[in-house]
Amino acid sequence: MSARQDYFEQLYQDRADPWQVRSSWYEQRKRAVLLAALRQESYRSAFEPGCGTGELTAALAPRCASVLACDIAPRAVALASARTAAWPHVQVQALSLPAQWPASTRDAYDLIVVSELAYYLEAADLARFVRLCVASLAPAGELVVCHWRHDFHDRLHSTDTIHAAYDGQPTLARLGRHEDPDFLLQAWRRGPACPAKEAA
Repeated sequence: MSARQDYFEQLYQDRADPWQVRSSWYEQRKRAVLLAALRQESYRSAFEPGCGTGELTAALAPRCASVLACDIAPRAVALASARTAAWPHVQVQALSLPAQWPASTRDAYDLIVVSELAYYLEAADLARFVRLCVASLAPAGELVVCHWRHDFHDRLHSTDTIHAAYDGQPTLARLGRHEDPDFLLQAWRRGPACPAKEAA
């Protein structure tokens, strides 16, 4: 295991739900806001990197014809697989992103959801991760990104820095933004390059 994989694997070995994703009101409220931000009733295909225990994956499953979810920690993958076992169109894989990005995914996904993940990536990996998210979106596909705003010991980037990296992508047009003291959620659609961004 890499040091990062070993770190997250140990968290899940110590506690089955280390961030209380199923039970905490913060997580429940954030998940409800995120689901409400999705503009389509249903999607052909969705990708959820950093799925953790699969609570959000389970909420996405009824609205998507296919879902690929992944996590770096094998224990999290096992938990998410069990959580989503009722939906045969959901796949959960152990992947270390961005290095192990799913193969043949250019233009593949109508929806990509990145929640509470990107601040753990080193700077070069974050830049690559953002580019791969955009490249993997189908034309007019939606990208939803949501992150905790408060500081914590293993954060490598601020939430504002992460979201600015997505805002800087010339083929993403912002659809919406929800900001409160605890989290920032933004949504974009992939389309032609925006003239204002091209000129910047």
